[in-house]
This record gives sequence, structure tokens and C-alpha cells, in this order.
Amino acid sequence: MNDEPPSSEQIALDNDDRPWIQRLFAGKDNTPRTRQELLQLIKHAAKNEVVDEEILHIIEGAMDVARQQVREIMIPKAQMVCIQADEAPETFLPKVVESGHSRFPVIGDSSDDIRGILLAKDLLPLILKGIESFDIEKALRPANIIPESKRLNILLKEFRENRYHMAMVIDEYGGISGLVTIEDILEEIVGDIEDETDDDGEDFIRQVAQNDFILKALTPIEDFNKHFKQRFSDEEFDTIGGLVTQAFGHVPDRNETTSIGDFSFRVLYSDSRKIHLLRVSPRLGHL
Repeated sequence: MNDEPPSSEQIALDNDDRPWIQRLFAGKDNTPRTRQELLQLIKHAAKNEVVDEEILHIIEGAMDVARQQVREIMIPKAQMVCIQADEAPETFLPKVVESGHSRFPVIGDSSDDIRGILLAKDLLPLILKGIESFDIEKALRPANIIPESKRLNILLKEFRENRYHMAMVIDEYGGISGLVTIEDILEEIVGDIEDETDDDGEDFIRQVAQNDFILKALTPIEDFNKHFKQRFSDEEFDTIGGLVTQAFGHVPDRNETTSIGDFSFRVLYSDSRKIHLLRVSPRLGHL
């Protein structure tokens, strides 16, 4: 047991009520001059338990978002759940219920003809008034159109300031290439956000583009092999996360990449103990 009185430096530290970020950068020698220096300093702080691991990953995510563009995280057109402007409620309601989404692009003559956004909550009056009185044109909200090249930090600011949650994404030719939501950006910062509509069953693999998939690290190797027609061994590990961690030789940080066979794996979310979410891309022509 240490009975020595605390030093004057320790007393001053204990009485310092400044935010931890100010104390972290106190002193000329600790001032980070590059993004990498800042990240290393925060990692050092997390290692010394000045901040916890969750704060570290949120800061890393926020820094990554400042460099990413919408095209990197958008839901591609092929994966969008849309409603035709001339569809009757009895036709599109099953689609709304099955998807579990809260917002739906409404299209006209083509998938590039965006008429507006329909909110699921605006369909509640159908319960009382019936489908006969429903006019989809009156229920539509304006669609926000953004380019693929818009940076995520700027879009997040626009989401917050203008109080909208979804934007339609256009390519360089002005055609619709996908959509992005505020939740997509937040997941880049804090990791995968699951709610009561998410399926915790066997929905481990989700295709987001023709040659791009997102999968949970807990995906059983057996399921991965079945989905991608592979023969990865499951003798040492049961999950893809274990196999990928072995390939890295350490628990990887966000955005680290590695290759196994004909597949490239990028870490979307991990903590100090394990990988949680991966993005996998088969080599072109492999599937």
C-alpha cells in the first residue's frame, strides 16, 4: 500500500476539469501536425485508457468519412426498393412491408425518372381512410439529388442542417446510380447499426454491387463456401472473421485489406478484440 502523499503534478492533473481532448494535446511537443500523427496520439491515449476503445473507433470513423465519397457507400440502383408512380396501394404495400424500409423512391417512366420520396409513415392514413382515397402524388416528399463525388462529411452536414434522411445519387451522365441515407454515413463512423427490423438469423452476406459484398465476420465458412462456391478450410476456424484475422496476422484496423484466394477483404468495422464487418470483392471474372 502506497502511503506517499500525491505530488503537486498529480493534484493539478486530478483538478484539471478541461475536456480530455484539450488535456491530450496540452504542450507544444504533443501537437499533432498530420492526420497520421493525430491518429497515433489518440491510439496511444486509448492504450493508456485516457479514452476507451469505442471513442477511438468513432474518431477513426469520423476521420475516414472526411475522405470518403458517396460512391463508396451508396446503395446501387440494382439494390434499391422503388415504387412505381402508377402502382396502386394494394400492389406496392406488400413490398413496403417486406422490405422494412422507411423511405422509398417513387419512379415514373424509368428508374431515372424520380418523382419523389414516399415515407412509410405517410401510408398510415390508409388504415382509417382506405386505399380508395389515397393519392400518391400528394404524399410525395421532394427527392434530394447529389453527385457520386460528394464527400460524406459534407453530405452529413447537409442531412443535419436540412433535416432530410435520404438522397438520390446521380452519375456523371445525370442518371440515377443509387441512393444514400444518413444511416449509411453513421454506420461508417460508429459501425453497423442494427434495429428491430434487422434479421439476426442467416442474413450474413449482402450484395451491394455486381462484384461487391458486405458480410458479417461471424459468417460461417461453410456458408461462405456455399454462397461463393469455394472450398476454404474450416478445420482451424469456424467463421470468415477468424480466417481473415489469420491472414492479417493481427486484429486489423478499419480499412485494412488482405487477399485470400481469389477474394479481397476490406475491414469495415473492428475493435481491439475482433473483426465485426467486412467488404469482400471477388476478382473480376471469378464469379
